[in-house]
Amino acid sequence: MPDFLLNALLAGLTLALVAGPLGSFVVWRRMAYFGDTLSHAALLGVALGLMLDVSPTLTVTVGCVLLAVLLVTLQQRQPLASDTLLGILAHSTLSLGLVALSFMHDVRIDLMSYLFGDLLAVSTTDLAWIIGGSALVLALLAWLWRPLLAITVHEELARVEGLPVAAIRLALMLLIAVVIAVAMKIVGVLLITSLLIIPAAAAQRHARTPEQMAVGASLLGLMAVCCGLALSWYQDTPAGPSIVVSAAALFLASFALPKRNS
Repeated sequence: MPDFLLNALLAGLTLALVAGPLGSFVVWRRMAYFGDTLSHAALLGVALGLMLDVSPTLTVTVGCVLLAVLLVTLQQRQPLASDTLLGILAHSTLSLGLVALSFMHDVRIDLMSYLFGDLLAVSTTDLAWIIGGSALVLALLAWLWRPLLAITVHEELARVEGLPVAAIRLALMLLIAVVIAVAMKIVGVLLITSLLIIPAAAAQRHARTPEQMAVGASLLGLMAVCCGLALSWYQDTPAGPSIVVSAAALFLASFALPKRNS
């Protein structure tokens, strides 16, 4: 197997493993638009990385984390609805990133690779970022699993029981921010939310417990990565979108199986 294809496969499989359980919480808590907002903000991080001459992966990670903190702060202090705040932040950060890139005449970048991914161009350094970030997210997610389930099932009851609801909710947003940042290289900023949501949505139909849904979402994500890379290799299609198309096909296939009763 060529080195570039091996790096692509390892990066995609690593992301699929962490996107399964994290995407389950995105589906349960109806946070899909939050993921979109972070993915749009990632482009601003790319522009800042190029302006400061540092790794775009680092600036995207920092930018997504800061945006998550900003969103939580605004939610607590402003009377606006969450979807309104998300809409303002998503379009403002995306537009600001595009404007910043337009001023850098001496910098030549492949904007399409950031928007739609360039999985086959994942380097050894990129792979290290992806594996390290995903391992950190998985470890924190395992540690916070029960508290996250508690605030997802009944947030007010969790608060009565003494759980720090605001801190746990912020932790979940930060975990999503890290995954979106490290996944930008794989499926692009415009498609990462799909990889988080589609496998989890497909697994939800046939899972009886939260743990089954998380594992099922990861398995479907692994299958989508393998199928998408195979499609890209044999049919010369873009790797990132091919993975999302494969995930969508698995989602549609899930309707062919009878839904399990809880």
